[in-house]
Amino acid sequence: MFKKVLIANRGEIAVRIIRACRELGIQTVAVYSTADKNALHTMIADEAVCIGPAPSKDSYLNMKAIIAACEITGADAVHPGFGFLSENPSFARTCEKCGITFIGPRAVSIEMLGDKAQAKETMKENGVPVIMGSDGAISNIHAAHTLANELGYPVLIKASAGGGGRGIRIVNDDSELEKQMTAAKQEALACFGNDEIYMEKFIVDPKHIEIQILADNYGDVIYLGERDCSMQRRNQKVLEEAPSPASFMTPELREKMGKAACTAARVCGYRNAGTIEFLVDKDGNFYFMEMNTRIQVEHPITEQVTGIDLVKQQLLIAQGEHLSIKQEDVQIKGHAIECRINAENPELNFRPSPGTIRSLFIPGGFGVRVDTAVYQGYEIPPYYDSMIGKLIVYGKDRQEAIAKMTWALSEFIVEGVSTNVDFQLKLIRRKEFIDGNYDNGFLNRVDILKQERSNG
Repeated sequence: MFKKVLIANRGEIAVRIIRACRELGIQTVAVYSTADKNALHTMIADEAVCIGPAPSKDSYLNMKAIIAACEITGADAVHPGFGFLSENPSFARTCEKCGITFIGPRAVSIEMLGDKAQAKETMKENGVPVIMGSDGAISNIHAAHTLANELGYPVLIKASAGGGGRGIRIVNDDSELEKQMTAAKQEALACFGNDEIYMEKFIVDPKHIEIQILADNYGDVIYLGERDCSMQRRNQKVLEEAPSPASFMTPELREKMGKAACTAARVCGYRNAGTIEFLVDKDGNFYFMEMNTRIQVEHPITEQVTGIDLVKQQLLIAQGEHLSIKQEDVQIKGHAIECRINAENPELNFRPSPGTIRSLFIPGGFGVRVDTAVYQGYEIPPYYDSMIGKLIVYGKDRQEAIAKMTWALSEFIVEGVSTNVDFQLKLIRRKEFIDGNYDNGFLNRVDILKQERSNG
């Protein structure tokens, strides 16, 4: 077992990892920026080290400072969480060179899967269904025009090194192509330091389904069912549920997608926890989108319906243990929903709302879980993602889970900053959600707040 794990992250995921380490008897090291001096993860870890000023590039993205913190504290492993350096192959490789275990896949796997165009080609060569599109990055506008007309509009322009909904543009006809390509390239360069883009056929009104996998160092790979992440606003996930509504998902489709996800992991020599994301059309045809080589924000709902602690599994795999779970052991029971709680103002186009939390009441009770790092008096800094917590509920079926989420959101109180709690409550009460009748484009087509004001 690792002696000491450094968590190269902040917020609720840092707290989540620290708790898993404690259950396994592992000491922990928190790192923090000057803006996070009073953050919860710094208080509950065994040790805490300041790694730089508030901006992420000077702290949570500062590889040298994080490696130095490992050396100072004697940490023999690093858990990157999600975001920041979690999918940076250079960081994983640096850890390996310094004799520090990176709790995640090997650098070569991150590199292969981080290039979305290359990953897509690898999947295609190994029989995993992919969306028709360019073979690798697009080099010029002439080639783009030719391919777009071959595929048929609408098409999607995507950043090769993208993620988190960034560097994506829908193009409806020839007249928009050059402008949208330029915009995608500029955003990709700004966000990822790489302006390469690729093109694929745009699937109209698909479901966004992701499959959670676990893979050890010895070639064993299992899948833990699916998460439905189709409720998105501007390519950003708002809430997720597991499993996908029965009105859409069948046991046969789940098995086919699960086996395809395991194939995707094997051909990349993947190890640790990972998520394969698929788009699924109305006829049940599914297509590989990308693989996230880290723990996901929405991992708790998979934990709720399987009873498997994914962070503990990451730690055990990273230290060289065989998977103790066989595919036949995985049972999906009940239903779980996660709402992302953000410090933002939905009435002002979801503008971030940093500030001090004056009053806080977090709901609890049977089947209710809240992953958060905020507390009364905590000052939310303006430098990082606006998510301040995740409200997760579990019920014996989807109807019960929706009922629990409804009252849990109604009891969630945050004063001092604006949040999206009321927006999530409006969303969970929508007939379309209750019926499971929604897709990726739902929140782009339906302005919930505008409709509420009209009906008000």
